[in-house]
Amino acid sequence: MHTWFECKIRYEKTMENGMNKKVTEPYLIDALSFTEAEACIIEEMTPFISGEFTVSDIKRANYSELFPCEEDAADRWFKCKLVFITLDEKSGAEKKTSTQVLVQAADLRDAVKKLDEGMKGTMADYQIASVAETAIMDVYPYEPKETEGDSNTEVSRFINRFPEGQCTEVTIGGKSVIIDKTGNKPKVIPNGSIESEAKNE
Repeated sequence: MHTWFECKIRYEKTMENGMNKKVTEPYLIDALSFTEAEACIIEEMTPFISGEFTVSDIKRANYSELFPCEEDAADRWFKCKLVFITLDEKSGAEKKTSTQVLVQAADLRDAVKKLDEGMKGTMADYQIASVAETAIMDVYPYEPKETEGDSNTEVSRFINRFPEGQCTEVTIGGKSVIIDKTGNKPKVIPNGSIESEAKNE
């Protein structure tokens, strides 16, 4: 059973016109806890963001199923609400149960098509109550690590053990960064930028 967390990353992004703009992007993480979700998103984002970034929000995401797609055109994620219809054995009355699934598709029509394809093996009758595009940028399912002491475990340990109000240096994916917990939200700062700031001062 997957436990999904929606993690929002805030950072300064270079736009197509060359200007820098503060953006907040949501990602979906498969994790056991809020702490692990935070560690995972830090590990995943560090190689791709050159400057400072902040994990601005983490919340549980109630998706019972995910239907990813390998097609290049399928670059969006759609939240689909399904209503399952079952019959009560005693009364014979219809019982409706709703659930949410996430589908990767090119557009709204493609999402409905891929949803129906993914639900082919379902024995229960269902209705599609709604389909809406989300802002989710990417999804990171849980992947078992072959070795202990990997960077994800290392980051989790730091986040768990170090008290608020401290900065901790850690290496993630061969990249030295500072986990700054002196503010309300943890920040990830490239270690080189700290050194350069110190020299400038």
